[in-house]
Amino acid sequence: MSRDLDDVREVLARYVRATDSRDGAAMAKLFAPTGKVEMYVGRGESAEFLGELVGPETIGHAVGALMEPHPPGGWSHHTTHDPIVTIDGNRATLDAQYVAFSVRAKTRPESGWPAGARGAQGTVTPIESGYYRSTLARVEGRWQIIQHRIDQDLPMVFPSAGG
Repeated sequence: MSRDLDDVREVLARYVRATDSRDGAAMAKLFAPTGKVEMYVGRGESAEFLGELVGPETIGHAVGALMEPHPPGGWSHHTTHDPIVTIDGNRATLDAQYVAFSVRAKTRPESGWPAGARGAQGTVTPIESGYYRSTLARVEGRWQIIQHRIDQDLPMVFPSAGG
């Protein structure tokens, strides 16, 4: 059971790393063939449905091509907290809080950092928070996501097809 617990938690760790690096191929590998992502803003009965993505290829494409690319010196960093994992045979549920940060490095001046400069040069700003709620299944010995619900605390704006 302990190994399964570690493996389920690792799926979430790989999920946030794939998101941060905009690695659609790595993301797609985490989902079962019929896996889906559902996005909401808010919680409970008042949560607003934002949309869903179905299938590993669609989910991977969204991460790799539809998420905003990182600017030079920029990155995102998701952290997850307090995961609650329940395992029942070949099924598991995972519920974790998350915070996403925008990381922006300052550009080193051509003449070097000014006298007295110390420590990290740039900013780390929280930009998203909410919950990841996943259902996983063991498929051929490997845990995969069959349903992943994102309950975001803040409203989201997606680019329209028309521009």
